[in-house]
Amino acid sequence: MNKIFFLSLLSLLVAAHGVAGSMTCDNNMGMLQELESLDIEEENEVELSDIPSWRSERGGKVLVNVDSFGAAGNGESDDTEAFQKAWNISCSTPKSVFLVPQGRIYLVNATKFIGPCAGNIIIQIDGKVIAPDEPKNWDPKSPRVWLTFSKLDKAVFQGSGVIDGSGSKWWAASCKKNKSNPCKGAPTALTIDSSSAIKVSGITIQNSQQIHFTISRSDSVRIYGVKVSSPGDSPNTDGIHISESTNVAIQDSKIGSGDDCISIVNASTNIKMKRIFCGPGHGVSIGSLGKDNSTGIVSKVILDTAVLRDTTNGLRIKTWQGGSGYVRGVRFQNVRVENVSNPIIIDQFYCDSPSSCQNQTSGVEISEIMYQNISGTTKSDKAIKFDCSDAVPCNNLVLSNVNLEKLDGTVQTYCHSAQGFGYGVVHPSAECLNSNDKISQLHESIQDDIIHHTEL
Repeated sequence: MNKIFFLSLLSLLVAAHGVAGSMTCDNNMGMLQELESLDIEEENEVELSDIPSWRSERGGKVLVNVDSFGAAGNGESDDTEAFQKAWNISCSTPKSVFLVPQGRIYLVNATKFIGPCAGNIIIQIDGKVIAPDEPKNWDPKSPRVWLTFSKLDKAVFQGSGVIDGSGSKWWAASCKKNKSNPCKGAPTALTIDSSSAIKVSGITIQNSQQIHFTISRSDSVRIYGVKVSSPGDSPNTDGIHISESTNVAIQDSKIGSGDDCISIVNASTNIKMKRIFCGPGHGVSIGSLGKDNSTGIVSKVILDTAVLRDTTNGLRIKTWQGGSGYVRGVRFQNVRVENVSNPIIIDQFYCDSPSSCQNQTSGVEISEIMYQNISGTTKSDKAIKFDCSDAVPCNNLVLSNVNLEKLDGTVQTYCHSAQGFGYGVVHPSAECLNSNDKISQLHESIQDDIIHHTEL
């Protein structure tokens, strides 16, 4: 379909929506043009530092080796103090490399690495850093964090090393594993907080006590080639969690966990993901938002080129009843799902609670969401599910070239209080999005025109 015909099609569709009184032509064209204009920054546009090995001192770098400050690196002795001493020197020294050398295992307790630093610090993780594995001995002053880096600017995290949260005992104590256990939070393995111009490359984060990697209150973060790994039944072990952050790019990363591979929550905007492999896990999620009547705002999110395999959800937006705020300006494109339970899902009745949640009259508004070139196989009959609030319906949902099949049965689209349209191939059909008879009639006419045009 050429661009002129495509724009003509969109004009007719948005005009139809205008007849229905749901939105104006200008708003729709602006929305679609903005969704189409969202772009991804490629890795080769960002220069990653050329880091010397820990055995050399070329390149004008000052190497600060944790071993030089008494770290045993035997996986049994507590190396926390050595890490803290090495950090203090490294952070106060311009062009320094905070080095965790390869071939050794460092046991480190909950620790905060705080800036600002003298400038252009590099955190080179080539060895393995492990957390204490006993929850009852965890520092009560740091119940939700393990390794936290904050107030950094122009810092690089890289290396071939591993950050291991030793989370198995934490998982066993979770109320999601055993309902007789109390529901308590657990530490996040790696946190980057209140920082800017951060690059993360190559590191493996695994077996976290809860969330693996959190980016919070930060701007301009670039993540490349990161691997996240934990069992599919490890509770609440989100892979990469983005909160209150802007201009975050995640690229060429493989994530398998017991929760969302990537989760994006409140006050986050301009989030870009490309070439992502997800599985096992709960898919790629925006939310949850709006819990306890809170305000949640997420905008300008794009996922381009991804494979989701054996996940419990695919592309998900989840909000609680009673919240406020909005999710808008989202594009999911070029995604392959394989044996996924809910490939496309919007859930405005999300309730991750031991008790039932009451429906409420307020909710987080969801609009301007595009699904483009989505294909693969589903385990559920409802391959597309838009379960939206009666009080705050979903609107401006667009599906283009979506083809989802079930290996052992038929598939369908479920819509509740959801408005939008599909064009090109959309299977299962998105006709349930069209709540107005005039829109449906015009949509059928335009689909005939598409077929006729492509046959010319």
